[in-house]
Amino acid sequence: MDEIELRAHGKINLSLDVLGRRNDGYHEVKMIMHTVALHDGIFIKKERERGIRMECNLPSLPTNEENLMVRAAKAIIDEFSIEEGLSLRLMKRLPVAAGMAGGSADAAAVFHGINQLFHLNLSTEELEKRAVKLGADIPFCLHKGCYLSEGIGEKLKKLPTLPPCTIILVKPAFSLSTKLIYENLHLENLTDKEHPGVDEMIDKLESGDLEEICKLGGNLLEKVSISLRPEIQAIKDFLIKEGALLSLMSGSGPTVFGIFPEEEKANTEKILQGLRSGEYKDLIENAWITEAYA
Repeated sequence: MDEIELRAHGKINLSLDVLGRRNDGYHEVKMIMHTVALHDGIFIKKERERGIRMECNLPSLPTNEENLMVRAAKAIIDEFSIEEGLSLRLMKRLPVAAGMAGGSADAAAVFHGINQLFHLNLSTEELEKRAVKLGADIPFCLHKGCYLSEGIGEKLKKLPTLPPCTIILVKPAFSLSTKLIYENLHLENLTDKEHPGVDEMIDKLESGDLEEICKLGGNLLEKVSISLRPEIQAIKDFLIKEGALLSLMSGSGPTVFGIFPEEEKANTEKILQGLRSGEYKDLIENAWITEAYA
């Protein structure tokens, strides 16, 4: 096998809590993440000439070592003294810098792809140890489905997946800096009630009741993000008004998602068109209908 094609799936946060700041500057988190069907396409090919070459359908994305895909490839090539070169091709569909771990998912796909292409026989746990050195979300992105994520994101526990449902993803026409969000998150000023009930949601995931699960969704970072960009709240309110059981910002944003019962899938097409052509059209960069993926 000289080439391989993989899918790099995005994620949403069903619950996101921040417990404190560590001495190394990272934050301790406790969150529930779930992969979605929306994905990037990753193509990896062996080359005779040494080195890593990358191309992407989005000219705005770097294709050098600023890109996590290239850094992941270099880390494995250097560690195992691989003599052959690699060409990487990225078909970007996930929104960029949007709270859906798109870059981390792409890097995770590269770890998996090189492991398979060169028969390194590394287990997923062994890949996780290497992945966390490049980014806190990459260990989760080596998996599919629903996971409790703790520490800086590297401590993972498999959870039951969401029951069948339809998800609308909305990427606003602006970006938010993760660094800025965390700098403005003042945990000492928050009450216990403002922290989402992560453990309670885990119990409800076990039950498989979509409505009960959605009642417990929460994202502590929304407080900061919405204070900076109130449009996030407007999109959330719109999705709830249209029948979403839960609407949250994913990660540090600004992507917003709404979870709808599976039987509402036909109606979500109308909601999507309303977003794209109605009063929110100038606020939105893109929107998609997708589903939970495992």
